[in-house]
Amino acid sequence: MAEVAFAKTFLTSLDSRPIKLSPDHVEDPKTFPPRPPYILPRMPVPMSKPSQTRLPPGAEPSIPVHIKSLRNPPLDIALAPLPLSTSVIDLKAALQAQTRIPVDKMKLLLNKRPVADSKVLKELLAAGGDGKEKSIEFSLESDAFWADLSGFLQQRLKAQAKAEELASLFRSSWQASRSS
Repeated sequence: MAEVAFAKTFLTSLDSRPIKLSPDHVEDPKTFPPRPPYILPRMPVPMSKPSQTRLPPGAEPSIPVHIKSLRNPPLDIALAPLPLSTSVIDLKAALQAQTRIPVDKMKLLLNKRPVADSKVLKELLAAGGDGKEKSIEFSLESDAFWADLSGFLQQRLKAQAKAEELASLFRSSWQASRSS
């Protein structure tokens, strides 16, 4: 019974105290015990830096594909930009749609070696080495590139004379950098 009496007196003493702290309650921060700062441990493997080229969500990088025939009839076909996940068999199907040559009669070579149908363009770029840089130089040497650049500048600037002036400036600067 002594325990029941103790519990009743304890509960009545709690009832006499306020349930909530008053809105103007302030406690002196100097009375708090000092806490050391929490420092996260070092990661065992540092995180990789994000890539510099960012694409919009759902977009996949693509490259233009140029195919040349070594036999008769001589063909030079430029396909629309294709995603890097395009397989060689899909590439052959796209060629068949343009040239009407059957897929089973086609044999694609990269660096004078045959390419398996199961390969994708990303693997071919890795195996091809610096072929990507050569195609960029080729496209800068063509007049179609500079015409496209002039059209783009005209669209953005909405002034034909200024766009043509800038396009010729860019082209002369590029040619000067090539000569030196």
